[in-house]
Amino acid sequence: MRLTNKIIWITGASSGIGEEIAIQCALAGAKIVLSARSEAGLIRVQEKLTGDGHLVLPLDLEHSENFPDLAKRVIEKYGRIDYLFNNGGLSQRSNASETQLSVDRYIMEVNYFGNIALTKAVLPYMIQQKSGHIITTSSIAGKFGFFLRSAYSASKHALQGFYESLALEEEHNGIKVTIAYPGKINTNISMHALNGSGEKHNQMDHNQATGMSVQVCVQKLLRAVEKNKQEVLIGNKETLAVTLKRFLPQGLFWKMMKKQSAT
Repeated sequence: MRLTNKIIWITGASSGIGEEIAIQCALAGAKIVLSARSEAGLIRVQEKLTGDGHLVLPLDLEHSENFPDLAKRVIEKYGRIDYLFNNGGLSQRSNASETQLSVDRYIMEVNYFGNIALTKAVLPYMIQQKSGHIITTSSIAGKFGFFLRSAYSASKHALQGFYESLALEEEHNGIKVTIAYPGKINTNISMHALNGSGEKHNQMDHNQATGMSVQVCVQKLLRAVEKNKQEVLIGNKETLAVTLKRFLPQGLFWKMMKKQSAT
């Protein structure tokens, strides 16, 4: 991508996909705003980036009341925001029947409300500049439900509805939207996933350990952004399930899904 001096704000930037987005975009000449809860983690990533002028801006997706002020800080420093990568979030590893409602609410607050709150904070500036590209990291679980993912899948389904609507509403303002649906990617997402009581799963699942490398995942994501795709499936053969759900008889599709490993 041609990103020289483009301003790119990334949430979930302290590790995994977010960290790799920052690395690859900085290599392409962009100036990066790094956001996540861990300031130490963000500084570690900042030190790895090519170029200068990058900004560490910690935020917590659970607490969105200061997002307008953070967006104003970015504008005061750079004058514009060209790309917003809404990548932050967390997963789940628990049956619905064993998951406390407080955990459902927390996951929805972080993955959905925190996500769209930052978009709403940035959107007025993109509307004013008549340009911008908003990218949100959903999941293949945002296309269909799966074992141990009831709250997570619900939050990702909600993102699809919001951003498909936003894409229609803001096209006339020159604003583009891309929804990414990663499948099995080799990150630590399962380590930080929550169980039914809200504690960390703290295990590297087989699906993550054997998944697509984060470097290849981000290459595919940035290629889709460059081509202005409204959605992109990223992964290996597991992404075929989205096509199968569309064309197979429902009974056959769900029979196949029941045979898949939850972890």
